[in-house]
Amino acid sequence: MTGAFKFDCLAKSRQTLARAGTFTTPHGVVETPCFMPVGTLATVKSLTSQQLKDTGAQMVLGNTYHLHLQPGENIVAKAGGLHQFMGWHRPMLTDSGGFQVFSLSQLRTISEDGVTFRSTRDGRLIHMTPELSIRIQNELGADVIMAFDECPPYPATRAEVELATARTYRWLKRCMEAHLSDQQALFGIVQGGVYPDLRAEAATMLSALDLPGYAIGGVSVGEPATLISQIVQVTAPVLPETKPRYLMGVGTYREMVQAIAWGVDLFDCVIPTRWARHGAVMVRGERWNIKNAQFREDFTPLDDTCPCYTCQNFSRAYLNHLWRAREILSHTLLSIHNVTELVRFTSRIREAILCDRFTDEFGHWLTSAGDAKTES
Repeated sequence: MTGAFKFDCLAKSRQTLARAGTFTTPHGVVETPCFMPVGTLATVKSLTSQQLKDTGAQMVLGNTYHLHLQPGENIVAKAGGLHQFMGWHRPMLTDSGGFQVFSLSQLRTISEDGVTFRSTRDGRLIHMTPELSIRIQNELGADVIMAFDECPPYPATRAEVELATARTYRWLKRCMEAHLSDQQALFGIVQGGVYPDLRAEAATMLSALDLPGYAIGGVSVGEPATLISQIVQVTAPVLPETKPRYLMGVGTYREMVQAIAWGVDLFDCVIPTRWARHGAVMVRGERWNIKNAQFREDFTPLDDTCPCYTCQNFSRAYLNHLWRAREILSHTLLSIHNVTELVRFTSRIREAILCDRFTDEFGHWLTSAGDAKTES
């Protein structure tokens, strides 16, 4: 890990592999475990950067694929990079665009060199290679950048997953050669589908490259939650203890707790803002539909223990009214609460680990897929 980046483990759970740490970046220190809101197009939907900061968010994601299409990495670079462009001066991460490209199954062609696809914005033909993905991310300027990988769908045959996993490794080597900035940490991505041996083998091979951090990719692509837990169990403990571990695209309470129990540090997911746009809110582990008639005359806050702007100033009745009136403000207020809820949730887990009370306070989330056990 370069001098600009450092991961320190401050405490571990005695019953599991859960850990609390700090990840130092050029734009600040991230306290882990940490939930990272997704800001696809240099914006977390419906929130200003100040509102996002007020939720307690420490680190935000941008999307290489979408930012390449609009406004273009050259414009972002001219603005001074993503931090300056969107007015967010805390740590940032950009994903490689791999997941988005590979989700365009009807619009792309894969070769050893890269992926050719048609833009969903204007129809132009784009050839994305590992080198181009890294060049785009170097210009965007996030603290953490991701290697360009091949994300196999679910379900996929073992042969298909073997090919994608091997190609991901070869592309990672090319990403490492193309990466030029010592102010950006390049994370590798472990693929391997739902095959435990392929996951463990990929994690071992990537670990040998001594990267600044590692991600577990190719989950939340349609497989059952129990399989996600199994993937994490065989992958995370293989990754270096001295580096941050990032589970991509996961942001539910249970899945995060189970992953943390196996040593995962970072998470991202679009759930908080996506749910908000559909009138759904997270309240103490439950999903509520604010559109329901039961809230029309409920003048209490969503959660009287929540410090967010929404809960401190508005009632369930008001939020119900905004949604029924189709006011855009409903998206903002519900997003503020949902992001705050997941940020607070991982912060509470961190405090529990520091006090060695992780299983005491969050053990009930572990039961569905079996308790995580300490390494032998």
